[in-house]
Amino acid sequence: MEMLWNLDDLYTSFESPEFLADFEAVKKEVADLTAWTVENFADSENAGEKLTTYINRVNGNKAFMKLYCFAMLTRSVEDGNEAAKKYMDLLGMLHAEFTRPEVLFKAYVGKIDDLDGLIAAHPVLKEHEFILREIKAKSEFLLSEAEEVVFAKMRNTGSRAWNDMKEQLTATLRIPVMVEGEEKILPLPAVRNLAYEKNPETRKNAYFAELKAYEEIDKAVAASLNSIKGEVLTNVAMRGYESPLHMTLVNSRMETQTLEAMISSMEDFLPSFRRYFKKKAEILGHEGALPWYDLFAPVGEVDMRFTWQEAMDFTLEQFYTFSQKLGDFTKHAFDNRWTDVPVREGKRGGAFCMNIHAIGQSRVMMNFDGSFSNVTTLAHEYGHAYHGDCLNDVSSMNSSYTMPIAETASNFCETIIVDAAMQKADDNGKFVILEQVISDAMQVVVDIYSRYLFETRLFEKRAGGPLSVDEINELMLAAQKDAYGDGLDHGVLHKYMWINKPHYYYPDRNFYNFPYAYGMMFSQGLYAQYLAEGESFVPKYDKLLAATGSASLEQVGDLAGIDVRKKDFWTQSLKLIEAKIDEFCKFGK
Repeated sequence: MEMLWNLDDLYTSFESPEFLADFEAVKKEVADLTAWTVENFADSENAGEKLTTYINRVNGNKAFMKLYCFAMLTRSVEDGNEAAKKYMDLLGMLHAEFTRPEVLFKAYVGKIDDLDGLIAAHPVLKEHEFILREIKAKSEFLLSEAEEVVFAKMRNTGSRAWNDMKEQLTATLRIPVMVEGEEKILPLPAVRNLAYEKNPETRKNAYFAELKAYEEIDKAVAASLNSIKGEVLTNVAMRGYESPLHMTLVNSRMETQTLEAMISSMEDFLPSFRRYFKKKAEILGHEGALPWYDLFAPVGEVDMRFTWQEAMDFTLEQFYTFSQKLGDFTKHAFDNRWTDVPVREGKRGGAFCMNIHAIGQSRVMMNFDGSFSNVTTLAHEYGHAYHGDCLNDVSSMNSSYTMPIAETASNFCETIIVDAAMQKADDNGKFVILEQVISDAMQVVVDIYSRYLFETRLFEKRAGGPLSVDEINELMLAAQKDAYGDGLDHGVLHKYMWINKPHYYYPDRNFYNFPYAYGMMFSQGLYAQYLAEGESFVPKYDKLLAATGSASLEQVGDLAGIDVRKKDFWTQSLKLIEAKIDEFCKFGK
């Protein structure tokens, strides 16, 4: 089966008549929409009709998303594609041009005295009630029209350009590494995948080779990080937010109380994860704490490997046990090649899903190496895709959900796969899967906590000026020591993890770390409901996902009968993981 994705439902090429026509249409639309908003948002006469017209035009503008997704997806697997680079730049400039009408719209909404009356009188406004009320509440953070436009345009040669440079540096990095006695020159994603290899020398060699390779690019990437975080701090100060975290919480539709309850619960359970690290170190033959290069080392006698076809078949089989809709959706995606699978030169690392509301589809990028971890990643990314599918019947404006809730469906689908694998496995297999489950949970509790600490402290230090590579490394090591504690060998940590994780370089997505913990623990609560309710849970789950673009995190929780402001909920979710750690630590006794 073809393992590269098919983007033809977007465009066949950058030179295709459809792509070029849409590009010209978007340029005309931004000019027309700008002229329309300048004229119509100058007074409050017929405000309901004007807002309805604007919302309908924005929802109907599907071409820009198609163009952007095609360019971004192409570049993610072909870093050397010059046409993709060119159009990413051009589309970035076009996107900035949409800032003016958007700012005029938001300012107009912010000045409306009787928003309730308008919403009640106009069906389209009623449909977008949550968004309109959110815009009005956030109007205090809005800059002037001129400032918003300038800021948006400057980002193209500021934070976005710095991020592009960083992505290019890591995508083109070639690393010499010894594998089974043979030196190979591998791209960064392939080297990082060696952390899952059975051979301990290969894992160790890959770790040190990776750290050594970062020395070639660390100063340039540090300049990127400093510039992006500096821009964020300027943005925060200009808008009047208390901090980057405050801005993130507002944009995440999340109350401070909710975050504090979740983080506090995570801190309470760090000692349990440290027991896991020590037990894994013992199993692997280390006398002291676990070294970083063995964090993802496989344990047990079963080496679970999958071909791509086997991974698809297993995922489909288990998705159908949850619902016909989830199974049919994923089968359609596989049949129509929505996934880009193999590791190759010029392809970015990791995995992601892009939901393309404009065409009602998604695309998933992976770096598949056949491990069981990659199978759970496949399920994770198709959870994102299914989430997008559940939002296809709502308007574009109502389809945009926030970071924390974004990780709910993905983690839920992971749990489906892991639960099934546990039931099918023998005792040795169950032990291997159990360790994988704990390892995954460790990533979204312990490592995410370290990233949260790192980014918090990075912003604090960056406020006083740019940081050197050594200073950034020190912040990362301190965060890892605080999170992993005595479970890891403090002499063998990963000081360059700030280069590896792309999330720190998203200027519009600061603190893209705690959302992973939120999603994992929230999904655990939902999965427990599914086990208790069976098939009757499925329509409620789909309804919940469909509401995520037009509700706060607390409101989404209410739909499931969960109060996410309470520490008790997060504690209950983590106790499920702690029970697995207890079971794991009994091994060999």
